[in-house]
This record gives sequence, C-alpha cells and structure tokens, in this order.
Amino acid sequence: MKFLDRLERRFGRFAIPNLTFYLVGGQGLALLFSLGLPELASNMALIPSAVMDGQWWRLLSFLFTPPFGNPIFAIFALYLLWFMGNALEAQWGAFRYTLYVLLGMLTAIAAAFLFPFGVATNVYITGSIFLAFAWLYPEFQLLLFFILPVKIKWLAWLTWAGYAWGLITGDWMTRALIVASIGNFLAFFGGELYVSARYGHRKMKKQATAAVARDKPRHLCAVCGVTDLSDKTMEFRYCTKCDPPVQYCMTHLGDHQHRRDAPG
Repeated sequence: MKFLDRLERRFGRFAIPNLTFYLVGGQGLALLFSLGLPELASNMALIPSAVMDGQWWRLLSFLFTPPFGNPIFAIFALYLLWFMGNALEAQWGAFRYTLYVLLGMLTAIAAAFLFPFGVATNVYITGSIFLAFAWLYPEFQLLLFFILPVKIKWLAWLTWAGYAWGLITGDWMTRALIVASIGNFLAFFGGELYVSARYGHRKMKKQATAAVARDKPRHLCAVCGVTDLSDKTMEFRYCTKCDPPVQYCMTHLGDHQHRRDAPG
C-alpha cells in the first residue's frame, strides 16, 4: 500500500468525503423518478455510441442508474450500498474509497467503449464495493432482506460464482465489464490475495505432513508387524541382545531369533 500512501499525500485533497451519500442519493432519486418515467434508466445508462453522438452526460449518469427489480429489492440494494460504502470509507479513508470507486468507473467506461453499441450500468461497480466489503469483513452477518441471517463471505462466494458464470455464458460486453470490476478489486487486494494463497498452500502442506505423521505408527513389531495403531493395548520393547536393538511386541519379545547385523 506504499503506492497508495504516496498517491494520498499528493492527491488527497481531491477526495470526495461521504461519497456513498451521493451515490445512494442519486440512485434513490433516479429510482423515484423512474416510477413515473420508465425510460429514465435507459437514458442514464452508458451507451458509448450515444456518448459519441453528444450525450456525454452518460459518462457520469450511469453511476446513478437505479437498481433493477421491484422497489423493495431496490431499496434493500440501496441500503446495502449505503452501509458497505460507508464502512469502506471508515476503514480506508475518503481518498482510498474515492479512488476505488473512480477506478471502477474508469475501467467500466474503458470496457464499455470496446463495444460501442452495448449498454453498461453501475451493477459491477456496486458489485466491486460489495466484494471489497466482504474481503475486509468476511464474518459479518447480514440479515438478508432484513430476515435471513447469512455471513457475508458466503454471499461473496455466490457473487464470484455468478461472475464466473457470466464469463462463460455472457456476451462480450458483459465479460469485459466483469473483468473490469475484477481488475478494480485486484488493484486493491491482489497483494493480499497472493499472500493468502501462498500462506494457504504452505498451511495445507504443513497439515498434510502432520496428518501423515499422525497416521505413521510409533511402534512396530519386527516379527508380526503389529503396531500401536492396529492394537492400542499392545506394549512394545526393544531387544538389547539384537544388534542393533530391534523393537518387538510383548508376544515376541522373548520368542524371537536375535539379529546380528555386525560380527560378534
């Protein structure tokens, strides 16, 4: 994060405090007006060909396109955006949160302009905010639709699965927007993901070694092969008359042919 620290020292004055307030407020107003003007959302969406025809406001207005679905779902989605966005700003500070949203906006615009006649909204930008919150607070318990308790990390896994499905089955613009939102997430959390994956690999290797050690018997009879794992009641002793000393179960300790690996 040293690079972000340098950016903040240089450009911190351009941060937008309470950015989530403007995002939720704009989307909330758009949702309210769209109830009487159903075509409003399509006029706000990012359509590169329309931008090139002079509708430049779409470069900004697409951030405020209201959530899709029925009003109850939309209100719940706005509540989540409000809660999670404010949590990220409290964790990072206004500059880093502004930078995160701005990076998501710019990558979405770049991805959209690869397909001039496609339509882009703020869905994946909001998704990147959700994924950032889930990464920082994986154990946070959310009341889904204010009723069903579920940990945020499981919803994040569902989101990643949905992105994977979109990459497989979606059109090229959908794929580009998903990659853009993932790129936004990786720009902030790529280093942590690498460390986590590396540590996880080492931890799994250590656990596998420990499991093998647990499964390996400590005592083994040289005659019958019984071990402390196959017979937990059996006792074992070393025969000092063997050279070198050999381990036997109590049944064969006094009834075996002594071994001599060296002369004498």
